[in-house]
Amino acid sequence: MIFDYETFKVIWWVLVGVLFIGFALTDGFDMGVGALLRYVGRDDDERRVAINAIAPHWDGNQVWLILAAGAIFAAWPITFGTAFSSFYWAMVLTLFSLFFRPVGFDYRSKIDDPRWRDTWDWGITAAGIIPPFVIGVAFGNLLLGVPFQFDEFMRVTNYGSFFSLFHPFALLAGIVGLAMFTMQGATYLMLRTEGSVYARARKAAHNTSYVTMATFVLAGIWLWFGVDGFVITEMPATDSAPNPLNKTVVAGDGAWFANYASYPLALIAPALGILGAFVVNTLSIKDKPKLCFLGSSLSLVGVILTAGVSLFPFVMPSSLNPSHSLTIWDSSSSHLTLAVMFWATVVFVPLILMYTLWCYRAMWGKVTTQFIRDNDHSVY
Repeated sequence: MIFDYETFKVIWWVLVGVLFIGFALTDGFDMGVGALLRYVGRDDDERRVAINAIAPHWDGNQVWLILAAGAIFAAWPITFGTAFSSFYWAMVLTLFSLFFRPVGFDYRSKIDDPRWRDTWDWGITAAGIIPPFVIGVAFGNLLLGVPFQFDEFMRVTNYGSFFSLFHPFALLAGIVGLAMFTMQGATYLMLRTEGSVYARARKAAHNTSYVTMATFVLAGIWLWFGVDGFVITEMPATDSAPNPLNKTVVAGDGAWFANYASYPLALIAPALGILGAFVVNTLSIKDKPKLCFLGSSLSLVGVILTAGVSLFPFVMPSSLNPSHSLTIWDSSSSHLTLAVMFWATVVFVPLILMYTLWCYRAMWGKVTTQFIRDNDHSVY
């Protein structure tokens, strides 16, 4: 094969991260627009402007989330099963909230009744707020450690509950997720709208950039001083057959920052998270929508990379029994599976990217209230 087993394990850690970044950059602004719907749209026409700014692309953008979930299932099957056991009700909550987006888009304008449309708008707003918040909470819990362990037959038992997921640090991580997705939605609306919707989106971008920077920095300080990280002290060769029980892991203060000490170049990740939000904060008041969207996108990339670099090589740490934590070395699929998936990715991901870029180019342009009135029966 072109790569050895150990290299494929690292490649798939990178690729899963790329898929999460693709989801955050694209479906992130869909959710951000949903979260801002009732703020940027003060009447029905303005809300339809916001909705139709993302209408041509929202369903395609969800492909990145589906690909990321599928990649985790295929690349790290033990992690996938353990995550569903640990985060089951959180995932159900996220899934059910997402139902409101397509149903709301399709049905809100079918009846010309303010109460009908107002109800669906609240559903779309919930679909924009709940998923990024829950995803942030999930990442917060990964950094805290999840209370699971395996028995001698590799059967996993989770000792947590739905409400135990809402640790104060995890809630802060949830706010980081919501703030950066909302910032992404606001900067996207700056690109696609005019007039009063644009003005409110610009103000939202400016304010959410403050929240993103403040909560991201606060989470980093809390992670350093108040959260025990995990370090592998003994394990077999990284190219050996996966066995999550065949290693020793200990918890320690500041351990999540060990990778930055070993690889100082990784500090680019948190720097991007802060710098990108600062760009949005500075340029949003100067009417620079393209640079604001670029800054917001870089901030999302930086925040996600920071979480990934901090956790590496862990993909799901165990707070109950640290030595049962799952890493890329001991929870990956077989060498052949990773190789087949790699070549499928090499072929199909570029095709998805080219098609997505073509769609954006073909359907780009400003969405205005006049456009909505002129096409009242053919748009959402």
